[in-house]
Amino acid sequence: MDLRMDRAALDAFVQAELPQLRDDVSIARVAPMALDLRLHVGAGHLRPGGTVSGPAMFALADVAFYLALLAMIGPQALAVTTNAAIDFMRKPAAGVDLRAEARILKLGRVLAVGDVLVFSDGAAAPVARAGLTYSIPPLRA
Repeated sequence: MDLRMDRAALDAFVQAELPQLRDDVSIARVAPMALDLRLHVGAGHLRPGGTVSGPAMFALADVAFYLALLAMIGPQALAVTTNAAIDFMRKPAAGVDLRAEARILKLGRVLAVGDVLVFSDGAAAPVARAGLTYSIPPLRA
């Protein structure tokens, strides 16, 4: 399958449609059915004890899958999460960015299913794994 949005188009989409994320994330790689997204960890992403919070990791996984999906279907802003589950497997390293590797396992007309692995930058073992299902809006003629 071919990409409908490349990295530049996805970056422009984030700037225009997701302004709350502009300074927090950057797209590292876009490929058919896959996308890598980096979270630039700042003080607002931390929980007591100085580690990245669960909600910040969950948001990273959700946005990574959303952008991977848009790369395949085009700029359909109303694609929405219909199911999500996350496993937090280990504590993220302190003071480093997080990296999410999203992959689409099934891309249908109405639903997309995939997973996302979240890593502390430089670490080989993931800190979290998320499974997501998205609803794709019907195309309007």
